[in-house]
Amino acid sequence: MIFCSLYSGSSGNSIFVGSEKTKILLDAGLPGKKIDEALKSIDQNPADIDGIFITHEHSDHIKGVGVMSRKYNIPIFANSATWSSMEGSIGKIKEENIKVIDKRSTITIKDIDVKCFNIPHDAISPMGYTIHNNGKQVSVATDFGTFTEEIKENIKDSEVILLESNHDVQMLKFGPYPYNLKRRILSEIGHLSNEDCGKAILDILDLRRKKKIILGHLSNTNNHPDLAYETVLGVLRDNNIAIGEDISLSMADRHKPSGYTEL
Repeated sequence: MIFCSLYSGSSGNSIFVGSEKTKILLDAGLPGKKIDEALKSIDQNPADIDGIFITHEHSDHIKGVGVMSRKYNIPIFANSATWSSMEGSIGKIKEENIKVIDKRSTITIKDIDVKCFNIPHDAISPMGYTIHNNGKQVSVATDFGTFTEEIKENIKDSEVILLESNHDVQMLKFGPYPYNLKRRILSEIGHLSNEDCGKAILDILDLRRKKKIILGHLSNTNNHPDLAYETVLGVLRDNNIAIGEDISLSMADRHKPSGYTEL
């Protein structure tokens, strides 16, 4: 199985996961042209995508999904509430490409299983995803304000996890955002801070198996890649976790494919 973050950040998100027989995207939150370019840069043909799975309806997750579906005849998978919320934003989709899935369901496409789980975020019905193939497992969990037991149970056994490290609390508190937006981001249905991301990683570590954690969905205004990395690293080191031995830690790039992993 191949895992690669094409883009990850507050300005747009899309993740590629591929197996021997199946290729999918998790979100398509940039213009279709940008997603095309990213896929081709990792030697993947956009026309081979078997489905796009949507986490939630915010524009940084769906901006290019309609274009990609129409251009390459790709099915779009989302729960009913998310479909209702995003239909007016993504343009006309062929009826056969509108795939309504249940929350907490598992969808099988060829040789992969895609399991969805609830996340606490201020969207209509947001979800995270864990993908299984041939005994391997990867997860994407971003856009949530609280690291819940449900998220933990769904991602803890994955070898590769893209996990939200959205903001530095002090940068957010003293930054330019209006008060109501700051409150929303800091709430239980907002976004996960760098420090809380580090604590979440501690919760899912299994020292018998090395995990690759990719920090993603960084705010462009209230965070910086070096700050996110060093904050999470500090939490792990304070708890005697050895980077490189117990865990691999890297950053998902906002502007280009990163975190490319073959399992």
